[in-house]
Amino acid sequence: MNIKFFNVALGVALAATTLSASAQKNYTSGMVAYTTEMRGQQADVKQYFTADSTAILITLGPANVKILTTAKHDYLAVVLDVPVANMKKAGIATPAELEEGMSQLPTFTFTPGTETKQISGFNCKKVVAKDAKSGKTYDVWITNDITVPETAVPFYYTKIGGFPVQFTAFQQGQEQPITISSVSDAKAPAGTYAIAKDFEKVGMSDLGGGR
Repeated sequence: MNIKFFNVALGVALAATTLSASAQKNYTSGMVAYTTEMRGQQADVKQYFTADSTAILITLGPANVKILTTAKHDYLAVVLDVPVANMKKAGIATPAELEEGMSQLPTFTFTPGTETKQISGFNCKKVVAKDAKSGKTYDVWITNDITVPETAVPFYYTKIGGFPVQFTAFQQGQEQPITISSVSDAKAPAGTYAIAKDFEKVGMSDLGGGR
């Protein structure tokens, strides 16, 4: 009887361990890290997120770029810090620019596939995304190992059914291949979601110009 009880207890313990190992990790805030290519240069990216805001920090050569957005997509700021050029500027998008930017993004329908693979430690499955505007299709690898706020997912992939780990990103008509390297609950450094007082606030069209 004792042996039987032990076996039952062991079975329950093993089942609990298995469930714990496969349990979905839920992030309410944190950081997504990845490396991509921008204008022919490698860019290291840290994307901090909360339920209502996102701050994308990009290191691109001598430049440090920060992109601030909200969950409602009613605010966009590009903060540019280039010490070698003595440049500290923050471009704030107008409502018209926000609307135009959103209109340029793809509108996808999603078809789940049967292929699976591991990417960066995540269990992923393939989903084919088809753009209603261009008719082009893209392979997107998503995971359900974690859940994140919608702010941590590109707007055009929020209805894909999981967290995109390997995908194509779109910005100003350009396509960028992205592979997420890690997701953590790392806290954003103080001031990450704000524009420091020593930055000059300008229009988006003025961001690239000299002071």
